[in-house]
Amino acid sequence: MRIDLLLMKQEDTIDFHIRWAWHSIARMYNMEAAKFGTTMSVGQTLLNVDVEGTPSTKLGPKMGMESRSLTRILKSMEDKGLIYKRVDQKDKRMVRVFLTDLGIEKREISRNAVLNFNKSVQSNIGKTNLETFFKVIKKVNLLLEDPSKLNGKDQSAKP
Repeated sequence: MRIDLLLMKQEDTIDFHIRWAWHSIARMYNMEAAKFGTTMSVGQTLLNVDVEGTPSTKLGPKMGMESRSLTRILKSMEDKGLIYKRVDQKDKRMVRVFLTDLGIEKREISRNAVLNFNKSVQSNIGKTNLETFFKVIKKVNLLLEDPSKLNGKDQSAKP
């Protein structure tokens, strides 16, 4: 079956639904974060800082974020007293990011927001549908990691 993109409506494309869902999720998290004087990006960063500190160079890849954007977020978080940075004792070239007490408090709020959203989706979607969703989205990500498969010649998805 050949899909003619010229005849296809935007809402019939895969990327439209992924983008639409992500924007809806981001809007929901930002609205929730705003109640606590923060943003979704800050909350996501808080969730990715380990208790023993996280090398600042590891945060970007861990979160799928460009280093320039992360630098701005970290600076803002430091100014708000959510994190502090310390040179690694073993490797003086590395800077580790740690949470302050306020950062730990805000991290718990972010964690609860993520858990509540996930519980709600799980209870409304069901285990079987979620397993199918995860299989599909993992396959999409694998295709995106290998651009040669995006040319339409990979036949492994056929029944």
